[in-house]
Parts: sequence; structure tokens; C-alpha cells
Amino acid sequence: MVNIIKVLLTTTIDSLGSVGEVVNVADGYARNFLLPKRYAVAPNEHNIARFAKERDAHMAEIEEREERALRLRDKLADRILVFTRKAHDNEKLYGSVRSEDIISQIEEDLGEQIESSRVQIEEAIDTLGEHAVTINLYKDINVELRIRVDEEGAAKEE
Repeated sequence: MVNIIKVLLTTTIDSLGSVGEVVNVADGYARNFLLPKRYAVAPNEHNIARFAKERDAHMAEIEEREERALRLRDKLADRILVFTRKAHDNEKLYGSVRSEDIISQIEEDLGEQIESSRVQIEEAIDTLGEHAVTINLYKDINVELRIRVDEEGAAKEE
């Protein structure tokens, strides 16, 4: 039988809770992992008061991240990123458009930084034309970004 105890989290742990929260965990998990690594402490009055301020600061930070993600989603929703690349005769690119290219274009256009791991490309963008890419901005805030790849030199020929 597993003994359950209450602990106060000093660090946010995604699968468990956020800083300042009192959670129920298995005795062994607390004793062997959370307490020695100082991810949690005993939930007494002193500790609860001490981590209440950190919890408030953490919640404010989460709120700010969500607001920033929503603003960025609104900016990106109607935007089409255009890339020019050399292509073969069959419209296949010599090189593909990578998530790093998309990130640097967003940073150049909007001044916003996004981690490349948040760009979800279902298949390589290695052909001319329009493509859709999903960017996970924060938790469940996503935006579908349209990418257009034009042939390098095509505008000069017209």
C-alpha cells in the first residue's frame, strides 16, 4: 500500500503542479526525489506564506506569456511569409525551407523570438507554392502560418 503525503511545491513541475501549490504525492516520491532536490517542502504555515509570493509572481508570469502568445497569434494569423529559393524544372527546391528559416523571418519581420521546436512542419517544405505550418506559441495557443515559396529569379524574368 502506498502512503500519500502532502507537500508544498517550491518549483513548478508540469505533471504535478506549480510553485506554491500543496499537492498529494506518494511518500517515496516525496522522500526520494522531491524533498532531497528541494522541489518541495513540508506544507507548514511559514512555508505556505513564503511561497505564496512566489506563486503570485509565477501566476503573473504565466498570464503575461499567455497575453504575449495571443498578441503574436493575432499578428501571425493573416500573414504570409514569402521565401525565394532556387528550384529544379519540376518545382522541387534545391534546399528546403526549414523551421530555422521561418523563425528568423518572424524575428526579422515582427521582432518576436520563438523557439524552433515550437514550429511543427508535417512534411519538408521542398516545393514551390503555398504551404501551411503550425506554430505552438504557448500551451494550447497555436497559429497556422501560411508559407509561400517563390522561385528565385522568377520576378526578374516577368
